[in-house]
Amino acid sequence: MSGDIATRTAFGEALVRLGETNQRIVALDGDVAGSVMTADFGKAHPDRYFQCGIAEANMIGVASGLAMSGHIPFVASFACFITGRFDQIRMSVGYNRSNVRVVGTHVGVGIGSDGHSQMGLEDIALMRTIPNMAVIQPATGIETQGAVDYLVDHVGPAYLRLTRQKLPELFGDDYHFEFGKGRVLREGTEIALVATGATVTEALQAADLLEGQGVSTAVVNIHTIHPIDGDLLADIAGRTRRIVTIEDHSVNGGLGGAVCEALAERHPAPVLRLGIHGFGESGDPAELYERFGISARQIAIQAASFLESAAEVALIAEGSV
Repeated sequence: MSGDIATRTAFGEALVRLGETNQRIVALDGDVAGSVMTADFGKAHPDRYFQCGIAEANMIGVASGLAMSGHIPFVASFACFITGRFDQIRMSVGYNRSNVRVVGTHVGVGIGSDGHSQMGLEDIALMRTIPNMAVIQPATGIETQGAVDYLVDHVGPAYLRLTRQKLPELFGDDYHFEFGKGRVLREGTEIALVATGATVTEALQAADLLEGQGVSTAVVNIHTIHPIDGDLLADIAGRTRRIVTIEDHSVNGGLGGAVCEALAERHPAPVLRLGIHGFGESGDPAELYERFGISARQIAIQAASFLESAAEVALIAEGSV
């Protein structure tokens, strides 16, 4: 796989491929198959494809029942519709430890002109409160393929978060997805940009801008948000001493919150959380990333300011000013 591709598209391709050899895989749709990319699986494996219509709560219950009967269900819809059925996910999937893979697409302000009603902005916060729910957000098509491959054998509930927009490919065909492990994409000593999903590319571009200003910048890709790689975060915090988290999700309860919680228990460090404040808006995805402060340019500006303010606080603490 090469070139730009939406992670939802990579998911659809992986599902068809895996369905050829694993008869336990089934897919469920809530009348958005063409958008969540399960339509091709339905054509290839009609006997293992269930169109549940605009009845997502029922769809979740059916998926749980299929899981308990030995199937591996992938149940897909827009993230904003999926999380609107949180009670069913909490009880039928989480509490029952059902082997269901819940797939939420069209996440964040990156979906663009459809606006807030279609944007999944609270889904990570909700899903990671379920104790046994894995939460995965890949950054590229190849990483998505690896995540779906992994999820076929994963034991327990899982949530897979996918983009509508195309993303640049950052990895080669030798990429290996490792559940629960973050990945350092770039080493640095002064500040670390910790990102997930679509914002990983923005973080890498922001690192280039910061390096141009003489700031040694590390970049970390967190594809597994729950359980998060606390050991890696503590290590990177110890080496850079300043962390900036970036996500196309509400600034509350998402990656930033998970990082702060992990560091508080291991290696406390100043953390600047960049994400969506308030509700989403309709517009061009690139303009919305700029508007909400998660574009490469805005990340670099805010990270540089964070470094300056943190340095001033340190001097005050030392009595130097």
